[in-house]
Amino acid sequence: MALFTDDHTGLHGQPSRRLRAGWIVLLIAVLCGLLLAIVPSPYVVEQPGPVFNTLGSAKNADGKEVPLITISDEKTYPTDGSLNMLTVSVVGNPDQRLNWLTVAGAWFDSTKAVVPLEAVFPPNVTTEQRNTENEAAMVDSQKEAVAAALTHQGISYSTNVAVMSLTSESPATGILKPDDQIISVNGTPITDISSLRAALKANGAGQPATIAIVRDGKDATVEVTPVEQDGAVIAGINVKTDYEFPFPVSIQLNNVGGPSAGMMFALGIIDKLTPESLTGGADIAGTGTIDPAGTVGPIGGIQQKMFGAKGAGAKWFLAPASNCNEVTGHIPDGLRVFSVTTLDEAVTALDAISSGKGLDALPTCPVS
Repeated sequence: MALFTDDHTGLHGQPSRRLRAGWIVLLIAVLCGLLLAIVPSPYVVEQPGPVFNTLGSAKNADGKEVPLITISDEKTYPTDGSLNMLTVSVVGNPDQRLNWLTVAGAWFDSTKAVVPLEAVFPPNVTTEQRNTENEAAMVDSQKEAVAAALTHQGISYSTNVAVMSLTSESPATGILKPDDQIISVNGTPITDISSLRAALKANGAGQPATIAIVRDGKDATVEVTPVEQDGAVIAGINVKTDYEFPFPVSIQLNNVGGPSAGMMFALGIIDKLTPESLTGGADIAGTGTIDPAGTVGPIGGIQQKMFGAKGAGAKWFLAPASNCNEVTGHIPDGLRVFSVTTLDEAVTALDAISSGKGLDALPTCPVS
């Protein structure tokens, strides 16, 4: 009997220990889950944001639906299909940091990207400053989109360079003021920022430069002695390019910042100024910065934007060629991506898409 009793106790004691071990493991897992749900992480999540058809409408500051692009005092034509510009939404910020559980979930979602908090919100830049910079970049991109579109259409416009602000310890302090329009440097006409840089370089550092300006509507001439900084000759001013277009072009889009919609704005303007439809009724999406010469530049968050395009029903996507390294291997099923380096190439791609001819000849990002 004693032998039987000892064996019986041993058989029942082992499951009891396993049960206690199981409860301990479960408790640890629950505690870890709670910690992951509570402890803030140093990351934010980027995900596909709202999609806007540049040929369609958007809500203005009063909540009223208005055309996204309006062209006044110039003949325009009906459009069809869509030219979608994409956005990226950022979830999390320094004041509302994401917990580790949310971040872990995003790691396994191909439509999202986990990004260090400081990469999106630099510690020395406030949220208000960041928003202001993004708004300014959007305004600049809209002006440059109009300029690029008119350049493509062969429509002339004029440009001027104006002082935006003076740098710290600027050699132009007390000489130049914000909003001064710079006409020439040593007699060389200044039409854009590149020509200003070239004129200052030709003048050289340490030598006075004669600068013709317009201040408050009056012509004036001043002298500034440029200095050398990081290998460049500078006058210690931050400048902006203003444009004088032959007719008004208004782009209405609230609560969206950054320069990445430039190419799609330009394509929308061209479509409205062109008798034939650029899209052929197709739903086309794309992204890329633009400059007045029509050069398409890289943008951030292109993988999320491709998923945003697919979610909006687009089958075609125009991507900056300089973003191909981020496109390759990440194209959503059902989306065909063409790479472009200029606005002219983007229009050529639209022609091929609308006609169905020459698609295989268009540049693409490498498959792998």
